[in-house]
Amino acid sequence: MQLLRFSATSNPEQHNLQPMNAAPEKPEQGLPVFVADQLKQLIYSGELKPGERLNEAALALRMGTSRGPVREAIRMLTGLGLVTAVLNRGVFVRQMSVREMLELYDLRALVFGFAAERATEHMAESHKARFEELLQAMDHACETENPNLYYELNLQFHALVLQLANNRRAQAAYDDYVKEMHLFRREYFNAPGNMRQSNAEHRTLYEAIVKGSKAKAKTTAERHVLKGRERLLSNIDSHSPLARL
Repeated sequence: MQLLRFSATSNPEQHNLQPMNAAPEKPEQGLPVFVADQLKQLIYSGELKPGERLNEAALALRMGTSRGPVREAIRMLTGLGLVTAVLNRGVFVRQMSVREMLELYDLRALVFGFAAERATEHMAESHKARFEELLQAMDHACETENPNLYYELNLQFHALVLQLANNRRAQAAYDDYVKEMHLFRREYFNAPGNMRQSNAEHRTLYEAIVKGSKAKAKTTAERHVLKGRERLLSNIDSHSPLARL
């Protein structure tokens, strides 16, 4: 699992994490990856709504490319759980019910708690430095009210905990749960207060792992995921896609 790297003195906003309203230049190579990234931003921003059918021809015209890269990009999004292929009907932006979301959070809490407990056994000085780097970068994202950057860093923090658990099956399961939740989880990071609370919980979890406190690491990790669920639920209103499912 590849993690973005930040130096302790660098500004994390200088790294290649494009905000949703950015218009990055089209790369000479890796066009399907570029198109997939643009489609992800359209989905995350709500411009492509849950349940909406993806029209390859229209998207190719919009992206200024042929249908081939768009088709490849859609396959990538299917793998991420953001879109769903329906036989003889096409590909649609993923819809998730409240029940599905709650069940996924329960599973994420269990696996993340297990991973945090196991992570206490494999912590090295290099890992401590990386955790501190991520926590500092997330604090900066909170201060500058940059939810997109915070979200990406948050994913890397969790990925590092799963990496330290040294259990590939747990890591694969957790990755699958996270992929399914991308669409809705990004929404609640828009509130600075939610980001700060989330990172305070990260700090508490990191300290428990460093101290080798297995029980506290496990319960703190589980509580962090479930608190995230509460933050998401508190943001569901009549305009939320979840409220209609």
